[in-house]
Amino acid sequence: MSRPLRIIFAGTPDFAAASLAALLQSQHQVIAVYTQPDRPAGRGRKLTASPVKSLAIEHGLPVLQPETLKSAEVQGELAAFEADLMVVVAYGLILPQAVLDTPRLGCLNVHASLLPRWRGAAPIQRAIEAGDSESGVTIMQMDAGLDTGDMLLVKRTPITATTTGGELHDTLAQLGGEAIVEALDVLAGKGLAATPQPEEGVTYAAKLSKAEAELDFSRPAAELAAKVRAFNPWPVTWCHLGSERLRLLMAEVGIARDDDPASVSGTLLAPDSDALRIACGQQGSEVLRVTQAQLPGGKPLAARDLLNARHERLHPGHVLGQANEESV
Repeated sequence: MSRPLRIIFAGTPDFAAASLAALLQSQHQVIAVYTQPDRPAGRGRKLTASPVKSLAIEHGLPVLQPETLKSAEVQGELAAFEADLMVVVAYGLILPQAVLDTPRLGCLNVHASLLPRWRGAAPIQRAIEAGDSESGVTIMQMDAGLDTGDMLLVKRTPITATTTGGELHDTLAQLGGEAIVEALDVLAGKGLAATPQPEEGVTYAAKLSKAEAELDFSRPAAELAAKVRAFNPWPVTWCHLGSERLRLLMAEVGIARDDDPASVSGTLLAPDSDALRIACGQQGSEVLRVTQAQLPGGKPLAARDLLNARHERLHPGHVLGQANEESV
């Protein structure tokens, strides 16, 4: 068996915790964990440890939470661990060149996309939103650029017509843990061949914002359906339902019927037994089927239950997306 590697792990959210958990079950030794400082969370805004910190404490690992890695003191503390390498997964801090150069084998990153596609902050959601047929994780040798380093290992997974952002997140978190352990096992033995990222096919995954979650029903049905799935469970797409907001959680492209009236985009059409049907696209010529939604103050419901619970507000002819208007 190859010599176990001494690893510093740097990460913060649930996605990163999956990789840390996999490393803790591997032959390699995690000697320290870096994570973001505790942040306020919940209704009480109580300072809360990150998922990575909680897992590290559970396993008795040293936890460091610097606000920045730019100071000489912090860099000296990191160097004192004499790590073979640093594994970085959704950490949230920029690594200066001095940090990248500190471990003997440098710093590896678990990135949730098939690089060079979807470099940046939100690769999981942007892949679904764009209608990609597959995603995956890339183990990358980090350099000073934004997700531009050489690729060491790639694992793929399909994106189906029903895949949500939350489901793909969980799949890639598990896949990332498997991939980083596999990469380290090979790296500790015969070594890994590094492949430069191609210059063609580069895209950037901009950070998600609540502002872009409002749906524009003049857009094509396929685009809207992909966005609904991509933004589930956060920030969740929505539209105006009179003076309230209707949150849309699951959707697909629907089929226009011969008896559908000519309608402006956003108009509720006669529903299916298990879905809301919304006119969309240019001149309302396409149909979006919504199979799960949520009314203000309520819980997510299948469309059939939603229609039964609040049918008077979801009648055919009502135009969604028009604030403070009840019907047309």
